[in-house]
Amino acid sequence: MRIDILTLFPEFFQAPLGVSMLSRAQGKGAVAFRVINIRDYTEGRHQVADDRPFGGGPGMVMKLEPLVKAIRAGRAEDPQVRVILLSPLGTVFNQDKARELAEREHLLLICGHYEGVDDRIRFYIDEELSIGDYILTGGEIPALAVADAVTRLLPGVLGGEGAAEEESFQTGLLEYPHYTRPRVFGGLEVPQILLEGDHARIAKWRREQALKRTLARRPDLLAQAPLTEEDKKFLQQLAEKPVEE
Repeated sequence: MRIDILTLFPEFFQAPLGVSMLSRAQGKGAVAFRVINIRDYTEGRHQVADDRPFGGGPGMVMKLEPLVKAIRAGRAEDPQVRVILLSPLGTVFNQDKARELAEREHLLLICGHYEGVDDRIRFYIDEELSIGDYILTGGEIPALAVADAVTRLLPGVLGGEGAAEEESFQTGLLEYPHYTRPRVFGGLEVPQILLEGDHARIAKWRREQALKRTLARRPDLLAQAPLTEEDKKFLQQLAEKPVEE
């Protein structure tokens, strides 16, 4: 996969893309990142990428011309590229969307900034995405979040076989709790069942813990989660007593 990021601040991405999983994914050839400076598509020696809003008001608005030039350049290279604007007006990004985008070969993520982007940009993009109902300085953090969530779903990126399939939201539930050495710390012990080596019992315990945690913290997820009859029976038992972590 290739992920292009169109931004006014390309230096923002130098460290995040060069460490940890995103760096390893590039090293394995699973993904190629390209950070593109919007100012490279501006005109004039001052490389102006914003202007005052028509009708007055505070702040500045990102100009349309450089963005459209960059989009057209991307589509000229690959007509199938998926062009996405990171914007508070967009659909809220979630794991289902991450899975959908991971099936694509090429993404172009546009980082909004200032008071926003000239609204006519919507005629040149494929979709808008938001990472939540709060205000950030620009679209760089959202773009990085999308790139990270998508990249880790690509084949061969995560170390353990099936590691992505059991994570929170991947199955429609929050993930079960994890433990490692030491067995006892500060008087807190690892659950005995994880030490006994009975993989069938461990799998059942983990599923029940995921259900219990989801009911306690994100009960809204249960309405859409694919639940077995055994899951439903366990949830019914939990409903008859207080839910605790």
